[in-house]
Amino acid sequence: MVPDVTARSLWDAVPAEARDAVLAAAAGELARPAPHLSAGDWARTFRDGARTVHEDKVRRLRERVDVLALAAVLTGEVAAATAPPGACPHLDAAVDGLMTLAEASTWCWAPHDRGAAARGEVVPDPDDPFLDLGAAEIAALFAWADHALGPHLDTRAPGLRRRLRREVDRRVLTPFEQVRDWHWIGRDGGANNWNPWIHGAVLAAALLLCDDARRRERVVRLVAEGLDHYLACLPDDGGIDEGIAYWWQGACRLLEALDLLGAAGPPVLPALLAYPQRMHLGADWYVNTGDAPARLAGERPWHVLFRWGERLGRPATVAYAVSAARESGGAVQPRAGLGRAMAALADRRWCRAVAAAGTASAAPWLARECWLPRIQVMVARETAGSADGLTVAAKAGHNGEHHNHLDVGSYWVALDGRPMVVDVGQPTYTAATFGPHRYEEWPFQSAWHNVPEPGRGQLPGAGYRACDVAVRFEESSAVLRADLSAAYPAGLLTRWERAVRLVRAGAQPYVTVEDEWAGCPEPVLFRHVLAGEVECGAGRAVVMAAGGRWLELRWDPAVATASIEHRDIDDPRLARSWGARLTRLTLAVTGPVSGGRFAVSFRRYSGNDS
Repeated sequence: MVPDVTARSLWDAVPAEARDAVLAAAAGELARPAPHLSAGDWARTFRDGARTVHEDKVRRLRERVDVLALAAVLTGEVAAATAPPGACPHLDAAVDGLMTLAEASTWCWAPHDRGAAARGEVVPDPDDPFLDLGAAEIAALFAWADHALGPHLDTRAPGLRRRLRREVDRRVLTPFEQVRDWHWIGRDGGANNWNPWIHGAVLAAALLLCDDARRRERVVRLVAEGLDHYLACLPDDGGIDEGIAYWWQGACRLLEALDLLGAAGPPVLPALLAYPQRMHLGADWYVNTGDAPARLAGERPWHVLFRWGERLGRPATVAYAVSAARESGGAVQPRAGLGRAMAALADRRWCRAVAAAGTASAAPWLARECWLPRIQVMVARETAGSADGLTVAAKAGHNGEHHNHLDVGSYWVALDGRPMVVDVGQPTYTAATFGPHRYEEWPFQSAWHNVPEPGRGQLPGAGYRACDVAVRFEESSAVLRADLSAAYPAGLLTRWERAVRLVRAGAQPYVTVEDEWAGCPEPVLFRHVLAGEVECGAGRAVVMAAGGRWLELRWDPAVATASIEHRDIDDPRLARSWGARLTRLTLAVTGPVSGGRFAVSFRRYSGNDS
C-alpha cells in the first residue's frame, strides 16, 4: 500500500519530470470550471439514447479530482478549516469535487439503472442504488482520496471523510454484501470486465474505508470468491475477446486486485500479461477486436505491466511498458486513477526506467507471430522485434463474443505499424448499443468489416462461427485458414474457405487473402475498409497514409469489378483513430457465383512499381 500525504520523504523526492507533469495538469484543471452534473444529462439515456453526455461529465469530474488530489499529495499543502480560500488550492478543489460526487443522487450509469427503467422514470432513486461500473469508479476514487489525503482532509475539511465512508457504505459495500446474484459476478461462467472492474473497487473500498475488521474480512473474502469466477472464464492463451481496450478494464484490474490481496496469481497470468503487446502494431496502434479503438485513447497504468513483468520474469513486457509510457507522456498518468498514479509515482524503479528509456527502434515485445487459439486471433509480421514492413492479423471466432462485431474471418493489414486495412472500432456508446438494435449501427455490421458478403451479411450469436480453423507458421510464411460458411444464414452456403497469409520470402513480402466457395446463389461482394487516401484503377488500388506509407491492393480485374465509397466520420471516438473519413472498397464478383475462387494481395507500394 502506498503511503499517504504525510510521507514527505517519499513525495518530496518524486522526480522533477513526473512532478512537473502532474502540477501542470492540475494548473489546467484549476483554470477551468468543474463539470456540472445535471438531471437532464442523466435522463438523455431515456430521451434520445445519448448516454455518454452524463457519463463523460462524471468521468471528467473524477479525473479532475484525481489530478488535484495527486497535486495536493505532491505539494503537501494544507490549511486549517477556518483559513481563507486560496490557502491550499489543489486540496480545496479536490474537496469540492468529492463533495459534488457525494451529493449526486446516483453513481450508476443511466443505462444500467434497472430501477428507473422499471418505474418508467427518468430520474434516479437514491434509496435504490445499483452497483455498476459507475458506482465502482467513484467508490475507488473515494477510497484512494481518503487514504492519500486523510490527515489533511481532517484538518481542512473535517467531516468529509465520514461523509465519504457513508456514501460508499450505502451505495457500494452494503449492496455488494446483501445482493449476491449480481450478473457481473459470473457464477454462470459468463464473467467479463465488469467482474474485476467492480470487485477491484469494492476491495479498495473495504481495505481503505471499512473500519469494522470483521466486516472488512468478510467483504475481502467475497471479492476473492468473485475474482475466482472471472479467472475460471479466462482462456489459457491469455486472449481477451472483448479487445485491447477492455484488457485494461478487466485483466489489468485483476492484476491490481491481486496486488492489494497480496496474491501471486494463477498460472494463466504470464499469457494474460502478454496480450497487449501481442496486439500491438506500432506507436499507439493496436489490433482492435471487439469494442476497441484502433488507437488507445486515455491514460493507462503502464506501471502495472512493468511491475508484473518484473515479477514474472518477462523482460519483453517490461520493455513494452516502458516504451508505451514514454510514448503516452511519461511515468505517471494522473488521469488513469488516483491509486494508480500514486503507485506509479511511489515506484522509484519505474520512474527511473521511464526516465532512462532511450530512442532505440528495437521492440523486443513484437513477436514474429502469435496465435491465440481460444479467441482464434493470429498476428504475424515481417520481422520479429520491429514494426517496420507488413503486419497481418486475422480472426476466426464466432459472433457471440463479448462486445462482439459481426466479423468472423476479418483481417487487418498494417504497414510500418500503421493499420491501413482496418477495423472501424467502437463508436460512441448509446442506449441502444447493448440492446437488440446493436447491429443496426454501421460499425458493428459485417458490411463494414473485411469479410465476404455472399448476398447476405453475417448474423449475431455464438452459433455463427468459423469452422475447421487452422494456423500454420513457417520461416517464410504465416497463414490462418477457416471455413466461414456457418457465420452466414443457414443454407446460404455449402462452404466458404478463407486463407489469410503473410509471405516473408522473396524480394518483397506480401499478404494474400484467398477465398474459395460453393453453393452461393447470391451476388458475391468482398468488402475492404481502408484508412487513408485511396486511388482505384483496374485490378489495383493504392492506399496512402501519413508518413509516406503506401499500400497496394491487387486482384484480377477479369473476376471482380471495384467501387469505392467514402464514409464521413462525425463520431469523436472514431475520428480519433481515423480522422474525417474512411473508405470502403467493394469488389463485386462478375459472372456465375455459385462457386468460385478469388484472391486479393497487399504489398508496399513505392510509387513506380509496375
